[in-house]
Amino acid sequence: RARAPNNWQAANDEVAQAAIAAGRSPSDVRVIGVSKYVDVEMTRWLIEAGCRDLGESRPQQLIEKAAELATSDIRWHLIGSLQRNKAKRTVEVAHWIHSIDSLKLLQSVATYLSSDPSRRDCVELLVEVNVSGDDQKHGFTPENLLHQWTDVIAVQGARVTGLMAMAGLGSTGEVAKRQFSAVRDLRDKLVERFGVALPHLSMGMSGDFVEAIAAGSTMVRIGSKLFEGIR
Repeated sequence: RARAPNNWQAANDEVAQAAIAAGRSPSDVRVIGVSKYVDVEMTRWLIEAGCRDLGESRPQQLIEKAAELATSDIRWHLIGSLQRNKAKRTVEVAHWIHSIDSLKLLQSVATYLSSDPSRRDCVELLVEVNVSGDDQKHGFTPENLLHQWTDVIAVQGARVTGLMAMAGLGSTGEVAKRQFSAVRDLRDKLVERFGVALPHLSMGMSGDFVEAIAAGSTMVRIGSKLFEGIR
């Protein structure tokens, strides 16, 4: 496992290079280390290597790891689907929820946040967009999100600060970049039309973060690349 710190640094270097190639500052892009692939021991190693943003796909795993790896400067990101019956426990731990895929889920999360003033300003929410139209993916279609945005911003107690999206299944290269660019354009349209601040775009994973950064992503979710050759 001696290569693990090198993998973390190499991933950060590649993200920085992608940002520079896109004419952006590396500091504009946050790298989220996706720890869903590994156990607590390896996640602890990732923290020791310098990672401070950790992503989990399942609420229960996030809750359990956060309890075992209690460190004040770690930011926990839920990047997978969230069911409403698990929203209460999730908002008690997570700092970011990337997968607000319906108005009902947003309302549930807001209800729990409103009842806990200590967490209300600690959790940022990203609305999930199904930009590719894949049936297997969750999220609002771009058209539905534009139509429902007045309802989204009417929800009290929830800090919606951006959008999240994944490229369609099998989408790579220019196809993925076009999809990511469509999400950026959707964000820009929401900002212009409704006067909201949406600074964050969570787009791009190990296989397509270069295209996502070129399209304006501010958060990339890197997992498999971090653990190559060390499991």
